[in-house]
Amino acid sequence: MDSQVNALFDAARTGDVALLNELIAAGVDINSRDARGYTPLILAAYNEQLEATRVLLEAGADVNAGDAGGNTALMGVCFKGYAPIAELLIAHGADLNLQHGNGGTALMFATMFGRNKLVKLVMDHGANPTLRENRGLTAMDLAIQQGNVEAAEILEAYHQ
Repeated sequence: MDSQVNALFDAARTGDVALLNELIAAGVDINSRDARGYTPLILAAYNEQLEATRVLLEAGADVNAGDAGGNTALMGVCFKGYAPIAELLIAHGADLNLQHGNGGTALMFATMFGRNKLVKLVMDHGANPTLRENRGLTAMDLAIQQGNVEAAEILEAYHQ
């Protein structure tokens, strides 16, 4: 990987918006991938860099790109609990129902890790709670398994 691409990854990870803008203007591929398949957008989102995420999306970053395991930026922020970034990704067309290599979805991440504000957010935007991961479990099954009563109640409210 060349030095400009490395700089792009570092700028995304740390939220260096000025450098991001400079590298984007220089034509560096904003959908480059590192050895783990991470894109600058995935790194910016996962590291809670809201403005860097916005800059990358506005420059045309692939909102639905997945890493080597199929994890998207939206899945990452649902795992971490970053609602403002999730809202931004959804506004830029993030697919709420993409499944990673084990069949998990953003909704399942939010449910499993108690990110109940995000459970509600993705459900409000049309996430499909009936999708099943590789073991055959739905988001509701995972909520029950994790003892996440609040997520189960949120999911149940959408089911009625």
